Amino acid sequence: MSLLTHLLVCTFGIGSWVAINGLWVELPLLVTELPESWYLPSYLTVIIQLANVGPLFVTLLHRFRPGCLSEVPVIFTVLSVGTVACILFAFLWNVTSWVLGGHHSITFMVLTFFLALVDCTSSVTFLPFMSLLSTHYLTTFFVGEGLSGFLPALVALAQGSGLTTCINVTETSYTTPSPNTTGTTDITQGYNSTPVPGLSGTELSSVRLQSRYLPANFSPLVFFLLLSFMMACCLVSFFFLQRRPRHWKISTEDLLTSQITLYSLRSLKEDLGPPGPVDSSKSQGHLQEKKARHYPAQLIFIYILVAFVNALTNGVLPSVQTYSCLSYGPVAYHLSATLSSMANPLACFFSMFLPTRSLPFLAVLTVLGTGFGAYNMAMAVMSPCPLMQGHWSGEVLIVASWVLFSGCLSYVKVMLGVILRDRSRSALLWCGAAVQLGSLLGALLMFPLVNVWQLFSSADFCNLQCST
Repeated sequence: MSLLTHLLVCTFGIGSWVAINGLWVELPLLVTELPESWYLPSYLTVIIQLANVGPLFVTLLHRFRPGCLSEVPVIFTVLSVGTVACILFAFLWNVTSWVLGGHHSITFMVLTFFLALVDCTSSVTFLPFMSLLSTHYLTTFFVGEGLSGFLPALVALAQGSGLTTCINVTETSYTTPSPNTTGTTDITQGYNSTPVPGLSGTELSSVRLQSRYLPANFSPLVFFLLLSFMMACCLVSFFFLQRRPRHWKISTEDLLTSQITLYSLRSLKEDLGPPGPVDSSKSQGHLQEKKARHYPAQLIFIYILVAFVNALTNGVLPSVQTYSCLSYGPVAYHLSATLSSMANPLACFFSMFLPTRSLPFLAVLTVLGTGFGAYNMAMAVMSPCPLMQGHWSGEVLIVASWVLFSGCLSYVKVMLGVILRDRSRSALLWCGAAVQLGSLLGALLMFPLVNVWQLFSSADFCNLQCST
């Protein structure tokens, strides 16, 4: 294995979701400038799900017209579109148009659709391409995919996106005395009264704390240019990656062996495979393929698990992270967002040294990660007054819960991808389709709960009034 190839694969994996992840972490700054304000995330959710027409089109072509679509030109196209769209975002993100009697961010939404089309299509093109390389590089790819969320979060943290502070705000109101009084009004504690000249009333003023966003260290222009640089690095990495003949030769042998196995010419497999310990690895992969053919319910279970895990990590829990964390303060929120993003690539890196393909173990780990996710969801439902609010233990628990949730399910996603990669190239294509299906179902489930029925209440940390 080549260290340079690992670096190229990791950078290639970063381009899978870096654009949309960057867009989400920049939202606290964007909503203060765009006319949609905090309704903007609702629009983005719908636009991103509409972009699933890309992976749907690719999957249907592979199913009904196999061989007519090559991943290499498609990947070059989507990465080029993503890079250009990020550059246009840097200069056009705040351009508005007059539509339906008001100003709307039409340019922003159109560019968001193209970015979402790039990232959604990557699930059904990047993974099949990775089947052409050795299995070890697939884990590196998932490390890069985890970094696609971590790197934009670090940039947003350096930018100061979403950081808030509590400031004193004075509110005034005018009261008219009742007829049976002599011009005096009972004033509650905390208010100052001032007679209003020429009027028989009193002006009341009160002081209360209010959350305000801190000014950013650099503008969204710089942020989107950095995002463009990441996408360009991904494009360059893919260019060099698909031109490395040594690894294509190895992958061709793996692919030929797989095809021979599918046609039941098992006697030639040992002759084609490389000597040494790799033979035992291929033999183990062959036994797993044989077992999977005998037990198709096992394969169905794997795809269901892939869809379920991605529904939680990409659709359900991210939509309530602010509700579950902001009640504990801005520090807890930023730690949970940053550390949980860091847990994703660390879990992928961990799987390189301690891999396990045991489905019962992965199922147990999924249940454990789902338990942490359930706690995060419960705290979001209880917002703005969750358990242990105002105590340091509550902050530690919510941060740890988000980190363990992300870490457990990220490990499961990597190992399920490795299992499917050993089965066949088409299995990775359907793995990508299951990823997008799960993410879509998770987003469609949470959209009405959050935006229509408004079952979750946001917390203003500066004015929490919870009974102890």
